[in-house]
Amino acid sequence: MKKRIIILGMVVLAVVVLWSAAWLVLSGMVRQQIALQAEADGITSPQLTCGMLTVGGFPFRFDADCTQARIVSGDAVIELPGLRASVLVYAPTHLLASALGPMQVTDTFTGSRNQLDWSALAASIRLSDWRIARASISGENLVWADTLLGSSTIAQAPLAELHLFDIPEQHDPDRQTAALAGYLRTNALAYPGLTLTDTTAEVQLELTGLPDDVRNWGAPDMLMALQAANGQLNVVSIHGTDADSTLDASGALALDPAGQIDGQITITSTGVAERIGPLLEEPWRTLVLGAPAADGSFANQLNFRDGAILSGLVPIAAIGPLF
Repeated sequence: MKKRIIILGMVVLAVVVLWSAAWLVLSGMVRQQIALQAEADGITSPQLTCGMLTVGGFPFRFDADCTQARIVSGDAVIELPGLRASVLVYAPTHLLASALGPMQVTDTFTGSRNQLDWSALAASIRLSDWRIARASISGENLVWADTLLGSSTIAQAPLAELHLFDIPEQHDPDRQTAALAGYLRTNALAYPGLTLTDTTAEVQLELTGLPDDVRNWGAPDMLMALQAANGQLNVVSIHGTDADSTLDASGALALDPAGQIDGQITITSTGVAERIGPLLEEPWRTLVLGAPAADGSFANQLNFRDGAILSGLVPIAAIGPLF
């Protein structure tokens, strides 16, 4: 009996030693992959640099902590005090992430500076066969401010959340395409520039024709492939309301063979035209929202066709091809 206990103890010790060695190797690989992001050009692929990068979480997690994170993507430079990404060893397709605020955003082309702060910001991404099964991000006590000259609050909300869900019945394994449903909600939103207070906004979208492997997202020909697969952005519902106004929109947009946006968005509103008066002068306000009806409501349809945005049949703007 004593001999069996000794053998069992040696086996357990060997497993612990082997797993410890394996964890160290894997954590080193995780650290190396994150560090490689610092070598990206920041144009075709975002560049991530860390003041300090550590990987912990032994024995059942990999926690990657990036302090003084700096992300460069095109003209945008994003700086955060800290980022954390965590993966459980027994659930490697489920990523948890969080960030410390405030986040500083600088546009090197325009020179604009903005800050987004929060009390809590967390994200979760779960994959299934390299498709997004579900992705979520939520923030609490969000405050968005312009910090170019001092600090001026643009908007704030106690809660905002975004969720993406796979639509299994629209997965086409033969064409290797998938579809996602998106849901965005914020409540008690305040936007002083438009005198908005206690505003609730909800957005429901569906995007079809996506590559069913997230590793192919960001490929140079992704939009061309989406168009070839008859991909479409369905604006199921956009709904915003406060005590004095409402806005609703719905429609569908796609890409034509030339890479131009094709489709239409229908907008109905009450009390919105008066709110945006200082920001959108006539005749543009009527061209976007439509003319008022007898009951004071507004309705209009924006059409996207042949590289133009039209209010009904009247061209109001041009938009270039996306590929």
